[in-house]
Amino acid sequence: MAQHQMLAAAQMPGLGAAFEHRRPARVLARDRDRRPRPAFETIVAAGPNGSLPHYRPGLFRIEPDQPLLIDWGALYRGYCSDLTRTLFIGRVAPRMREIYRVVLEAQAAAIAAIRPGATTRSIDAAARRVIAAAGYGPRFGHGTGHGIGRDIHEMPTLGRRSKPEPLAPGMIVTVEPGIYLPGIGGVRIEDDVLVTPSGCEVLSNLDRSLKAAHV
Repeated sequence: MAQHQMLAAAQMPGLGAAFEHRRPARVLARDRDRRPRPAFETIVAAGPNGSLPHYRPGLFRIEPDQPLLIDWGALYRGYCSDLTRTLFIGRVAPRMREIYRVVLEAQAAAIAAIRPGATTRSIDAAARRVIAAAGYGPRFGHGTGHGIGRDIHEMPTLGRRSKPEPLAPGMIVTVEPGIYLPGIGGVRIEDDVLVTPSGCEVLSNLDRSLKAAHV
């Protein structure tokens, strides 16, 4: 079963998010000896809590027709992963459908811009242009990504105010644009990307389509 399907199976309407933040970590963050090794505390944010990028799970009930944002990672042989998916349990509201499309397009634009010599700011700008053109610029308040390796957050930082550092082959960065609507929820899609000599390679194989996000 795909990882996002296991995550989806763990989320049931009416369950507390504090419980749910542990279960995905146990299911997903396993190395070869099958011991849980999460890279960081899993974020599970249901409904309006999804508008807070670094929300800490609490006893908020997961209800039908709400977006559910899950940010998790595994630690394997000393190296970290960092992924985010936004799921929809039940009906997908038209506005959330639009936001998902915009975020997915922004992520694709940023990934397409990754190659040796491209600067960290240019990657951020590629994602930010898409979101701004759709009218949601002010709702994307964090950087597009960061380096990842033995630590979950490493240099370089992919942000509009970050040092414009050129990317080099062998670097691994996250690409995680998002749109956050206070009182409603948020959408963030995150994958880990390796800079290769000729461009880049997305290391995660989880489906990013809206169809896959609808459970």
